[in-house]
Amino acid sequence: MATLGTPLLSSSATSSRSMSSNSSSSEVDDNDIRFVSQRFQLQDVEVCVPCKPFSGFQSYRSLAVLSGHVGSVSCLALCGEFILSASQGKDIIVWQQPDLRLFTKFGQGDGSIKALVTVGNKVFTAHQDSRIRVWKVSRRSENVFRLVDTLPTTKDYLGKFMKQSNYVRTRRHHKRLWIEHADSISCLTVCNGLIYSGSWDKTLKVWRIADLKCLESIKAHDDAINGLVASKGIVYSASADGKIKAWGKEGKSSHSLKGILEGHKDVSLNSVVVSEDGKWVYGAGSDGFVMGWEGSADFVSWKLICEIKAHEMAVLCVCLAGELFCSGSADKSIGIWKREAYGKLCKVGIINGHEGPVKCLQASPNSIGGGFLLYSGGLDKSVRVWWVPKHSPEKQDNSTEPNYTEEKSTILC
Repeated sequence: MATLGTPLLSSSATSSRSMSSNSSSSEVDDNDIRFVSQRFQLQDVEVCVPCKPFSGFQSYRSLAVLSGHVGSVSCLALCGEFILSASQGKDIIVWQQPDLRLFTKFGQGDGSIKALVTVGNKVFTAHQDSRIRVWKVSRRSENVFRLVDTLPTTKDYLGKFMKQSNYVRTRRHHKRLWIEHADSISCLTVCNGLIYSGSWDKTLKVWRIADLKCLESIKAHDDAINGLVASKGIVYSASADGKIKAWGKEGKSSHSLKGILEGHKDVSLNSVVVSEDGKWVYGAGSDGFVMGWEGSADFVSWKLICEIKAHEMAVLCVCLAGELFCSGSADKSIGIWKREAYGKLCKVGIINGHEGPVKCLQASPNSIGGGFLLYSGGLDKSVRVWWVPKHSPEKQDNSTEPNYTEEKSTILC
C-alpha cells in the first residue's frame, strides 16, 4: 500500500463539488452524492446488488470501470485531484476527479511499474528496470507530469564509482554500487523526509527526498521484499521469506531492526498495512490468510491476535480505511472486514466484478455519504471504483446511501 504525501494540485477548472483529497471538508452532503453518482459513467459488471445483505455480507456497487491500460494494473495512488494508475505496460494514466475522465498519460523506462508514491509536488515511481524515477507536477507547463531525475542520480554515481569499497557482489561475477538495486523495485513508502524502496534483491534502501541521495542499503530479508508501509517513524517490510520486519532510527544514526513478525512457514507475505496509531499490523499471505499482530512501541510484546482464511487464493494487496480493512485477492474478489476489539477482523462484505486477480487497492481518505470510495486495479487491465459504507450491513442507514435511481438499470441484479 502506497503511503501518500500532501495533496499536490487543485484546479479552478474542477467543479466546486470535487471530491479531491484537498477538499476543505471531509464530509459531503446528499446533494454532492447525487452529483457524484450522475457524473460517473457506470458500466455493467458481474456484481449483484441486493436490496438487503445476504448471508450477513454486503455486496457493493461499482461506480465506474476505467479502461485504457495495455497491461495489468499494478499500483494506484491518490494525487490531489487526480488518481494515478500504473501498469505492466510501463504507462501511468492520470484520471481526474470527480468525473474520472482520462486527463493525461506519462511514463518512461524498461519493464513494468511496480509502485508509486506522491510527496509534495513530486511523484516517485519504482520500475522493473531497478530504477526509481522522479516526476515533478506543475500546472505551469503543458507537460504536467515532467521527468526530472532518476535514482540513483548521476551525482550519486559520480561520487562513488571510483572507490572499489562502494561495490558489492550481487551474484556470481557481478558487482554493483551499493546505491543500486540489483533487481525489480517492488514497493515504496515515505516517512519523515525519506523514501524507502524494497526490491526483489532482498534489500531495503533509504533515500533523502531533499537531495535524492541514497543514504543506506540494508540487507533486510532472505527473499524478495513485496511490501512496505510506514507508521509512527517505523518502516515495516513484508517479504517472500514469510516475515514482516520493523525498522527504525534514532536521530542521525542508521536504521536498525526493531522487531520481527513471523507468518506461516513457507508462505510469502505479499503486502503489509499498519493502523494509524501503529498498534496493529496486518500481513497478506500467499496461502489466502490474513494475519494480524498487536504490539507496543518497544516491540517487546508483539503477539499474533488474528489468523483468518480470508480468500481461497493468495491475498495480493490490503488497505485500511478507518475501522475497515480491505483485502484484494488472486480469486478476483475484494473482502471488506471490520476491525473489532483487540484488532480482530470480522467479515462484513465482499466485492466481485474484476475479471482477473486484484493487484492493488487504494481507499479515499474522504468520507462520502457515510462511506468512502475504494479504487481497485487488476490483472484484467481495469481500474474500478466502489462506494463502501463505513458501518456494518446490520446497522446500515439507507438514508445515507448514495442515490443511484437513474443508474440502477445498468447494474446486474
